[in-house]
Amino acid sequence: MASASGSLPGWRCMKLDVNTVFMVTIYVEAILGLLLLFAWIQNSAIHAVAWWGFAHLMRTASVVIFGMLGSIPDVFSIDLANTLLLTSYGMTWTGARLFDGRKARPLGLVAGAALWLVVCRLPGIFELVDMRVLISSGIVTAYTWLTAYEFWNGRKEPLVSRWPAIFLLFSHGALFLLRTPLARLLPWSPTNDIFDSVWLTALSLEALLFTIAIAFVLLAMAKERIEFRHKTAAMIDPLTGIANRRAFLHDGLRMMQRQAVELRPTAVLLIDLDHFKSINDRFGHAIGDRVLQVFAESASTSLRKTDLLGRLGGEEFAAVLYDVDRERALLAGERLRSAFAAAAYEVDGRPVAATVSIGVVASKEPSFDVAVLLAQADQALYRAKERGRNRVEIASLELARMRKERATAGSSAVAAMNAA
Repeated sequence: MASASGSLPGWRCMKLDVNTVFMVTIYVEAILGLLLLFAWIQNSAIHAVAWWGFAHLMRTASVVIFGMLGSIPDVFSIDLANTLLLTSYGMTWTGARLFDGRKARPLGLVAGAALWLVVCRLPGIFELVDMRVLISSGIVTAYTWLTAYEFWNGRKEPLVSRWPAIFLLFSHGALFLLRTPLARLLPWSPTNDIFDSVWLTALSLEALLFTIAIAFVLLAMAKERIEFRHKTAAMIDPLTGIANRRAFLHDGLRMMQRQAVELRPTAVLLIDLDHFKSINDRFGHAIGDRVLQVFAESASTSLRKTDLLGRLGGEEFAAVLYDVDRERALLAGERLRSAFAAAAYEVDGRPVAATVSIGVVASKEPSFDVAVLLAQADQALYRAKERGRNRVEIASLELARMRKERATAGSSAVAAMNAA
């Protein structure tokens, strides 16, 4: 930017007056607000995006009204502008709560604006501009840090963009507090150049960059959430909340690759609910669905977090137990059987008394195939049903090989007799 004489005397000529700051802020806030609302209209499943969009638009209105300071009554240019500003930060915080499945808090949403209006009307504070700036800065910081805290609470959801959002919010909240001591050094009037200080220039630019950055990070979070849910829906059984057949076989392949490197024993459990059709016929499909859910809950509790559990279809489930030998696999199957029998004895007040039969196969091979082990476990499961159900039967790969060899030998003998 050239000076009036056309020379460039240095950074001091690079001043931005109040009108320029207001205009840039208005355009940026308005565009980002509309961008967020447009993204929400395209996919209205994430309501938090709408809250964030309206928060930006509310900040736009706040800056517009504050820019009229001196030309309209202070009750509008100061009180109303600050009320809108502080409420907009409350809306951003509310959006963060909704994003992670928590309820909105209407009182918390307006508490910051109400506090500022009450405190700033107290004798001795109303006349002190720097004190009012301190109060508003503290409220903005509180909302900003609360927003970061909400995202931190939801960190169990694997969203990569959550972490830059937390960092930006926490850092911005900390830097916002620095405005107050700097504001004391500057006389506050609409005609004053507010960028006379290098530090205040940096902080103001930081605020503008933060506004842009956080809007795009929030958009990235929403997009990542949608993609994550689509991926989860394709890999998770919607009724029980555990892995479906596709995910189970996919994760089983990864476990097989790991076992080939670490050489640990592995066991597979094939589980079938006993007389499940009869349960549906006697109590209805709603109770039948609840029985499936009860089993998934019991199995998730009985097995280790490192074990792989999935629903193969209907009333059939399977589990892969890594680093588990034959004896421990049998104990795990028995623990699961008894836990489910106790949990499903009565379901939603109905005497269901559901049970399961479990077939177990253990492998010490340096590599294994989940499909092959499931086939061997199916033989053990068949034997469990033959022997009365509600029991655990275990088969070894050696036994399976012997059966296969006998079957092959038998087929060869029959072929030889036919040839003769």
